[in-house]
Amino acid sequence: MKKILVIQNKRIGDVLLASLIAANMKQVYPDSIIDYMVYDYTTGVIENNPNIQNILKIDEKELKKIPNLIKLALKIRKANYNIIFDPYAKFQSRVICLFSKATIRIGFKKRDKDPVLKFYTHSIPFLKEKTRSCGKSIEDRVHLATSVFPIKNPIYEPKIFLTDEEQRYDKLKNYNKPILMFGILGSTPQKTMPYEYITQLIDFVTETYDVYVLFNYAPNQKDEAESIYNSCKHKNAIIFDIYEDSIRGFIQLMNKCDILIANEGGTVHIAKALDKPTFTIFSPYVLKEHWASFEDGKKHTSVHLLEEKPDLFSEDREVRRKIEEDPSFMYHQLTPEIILPKLSLFLNQHLNEQRK
Repeated sequence: MKKILVIQNKRIGDVLLASLIAANMKQVYPDSIIDYMVYDYTTGVIENNPNIQNILKIDEKELKKIPNLIKLALKIRKANYNIIFDPYAKFQSRVICLFSKATIRIGFKKRDKDPVLKFYTHSIPFLKEKTRSCGKSIEDRVHLATSVFPIKNPIYEPKIFLTDEEQRYDKLKNYNKPILMFGILGSTPQKTMPYEYITQLIDFVTETYDVYVLFNYAPNQKDEAESIYNSCKHKNAIIFDIYEDSIRGFIQLMNKCDILIANEGGTVHIAKALDKPTFTIFSPYVLKEHWASFEDGKKHTSVHLLEEKPDLFSEDREVRRKIEEDPSFMYHQLTPEIILPKLSLFLNQHLNEQRK
């Protein structure tokens, strides 16, 4: 029986996408034990996943301390894993791979030359371009498995698995109209559009369609969420008193909603894994070809400033880095006037009967 470890110490969306490694490896070794090492605040997206036997929860700040890192690496060494996947491919995860006794260690090759230390037995280069609708980020992760193991029919669609009790979640049972989840704030300021633009989008939805709107935001963003709520015109259409402050809680709530409109991030990947239609607003610095998954212009669609105003962008890495550090100017160019035609087309396909 094979023991497999996947190290994905990154954000929520990354952890969910990396769960595809387990789904695919179970096709090769159905009886394998597959463990996932993730930051403790991301575990909600992989809980109850039948392909994952154990979740190793790591404190992000503590892992950055060298003594703790060495202690963890020695613990992993004693666990005697046969195979380790490292889609994280950062300093901490590479050290863990190096210390382990795993005979197969698979990670991304980030440079043309191999490093002096052999962190991996298989250094897999990133794909040069995407070839599937799932997007390059998903395709790269699945490629880590398919490049080493014979997988005839790879799985490219992440899934979230709910318990029977979670599926009976009933906080929205008294609302008899379609419910739209609005991801009003990004996971970071760099992924959040101007508040006045968010308000205009919410006002458009509540003025045009006979629906209810829910807000999603991080618990520490409540003040900002209240500010946005107070600036909206149609508060009677906004359900502000129903909110879940955990990932698993949000998953249950999102599962009872009909549509997600949000800044690009983990919530979008969650909604797609729950088979919910999504409209994604990309931060100007995020590469759409990497993170836009399963877009068909109907069930899943998005808007990116690069497609609307390509002259504002440059291939120069330094320019892109500056945009990422402060995308506020670029975000202000992605106006509601640009977003609303696409959003209206998307919503008409799903809510035409609810038009006022």
